[in-house]
Amino acid sequence: MHLFYTPDIQSEFYTLNEEESKHCTRVLRLQQGDTVYLVDGMGGLYTAIIQDANQKKCQLQVIDKQIEYGKLPYISHIAVAPTKNMDRMEWFVEKAVEIGVSEITFLLCEHSERKQLRLDRLEKIAISAMKQSQKGYLPLLHDLTPFQKFIKQTVPEDTFIAHLEDDATKSIKDYFQVNKPHCIMIGPEGDFSPQEIKAAYAAGIRPVTLGESRLRTETAALVACHTVQVLHEIYTALD
Repeated sequence: MHLFYTPDIQSEFYTLNEEESKHCTRVLRLQQGDTVYLVDGMGGLYTAIIQDANQKKCQLQVIDKQIEYGKLPYISHIAVAPTKNMDRMEWFVEKAVEIGVSEITFLLCEHSERKQLRLDRLEKIAISAMKQSQKGYLPLLHDLTPFQKFIKQTVPEDTFIAHLEDDATKSIKDYFQVNKPHCIMIGPEGDFSPQEIKAAYAAGIRPVTLGESRLRTETAALVACHTVQVLHEIYTALD
């Protein structure tokens, strides 16, 4: 399936932008009459036929549309403090999209080593991963958000903070509920500060452990993402 990201598609006819046109005609070597598929990042999957295989303005005609294509049967939100090395955070975004994540928020914490973020680059990586894994939804990516602001806008009963303190004894599975959103907070390389943990508790956010191993930030974030996915599959299979 040759998949292209077309967030602004609105009618029966669509013209790919120059980058996607080159990929379609020069890299994939598709020609007039070939079938391609378009996703709008919001669950719309469109079947289209190439009308003009122009390398700069490839013109398509939509012949079919599906809605809610690839919709996740669960809602997972990972709130993670970006690592100093952005390659590691880019890796996390790519893999989380491939596995299935609904939303990613980047946290600015007391121990954060990274104070700035190129959200546009991370969005491009997310788009590429969405296309590669043939998903119909592009996860929401939120720019750097101060820790205190985040805990005030989140829903406490759906949110969990993963840290290294001794009182984090229960795992995500101990709280997991089918058909409910799950937001997991992952701290920076120096972990959340005691003040941040205390503030999270005061807001009604509960602690969780991701196991006995001490994980890198991006690994912990991906483990949380995958855990929600696996738990959903297990619990729905038991129903």
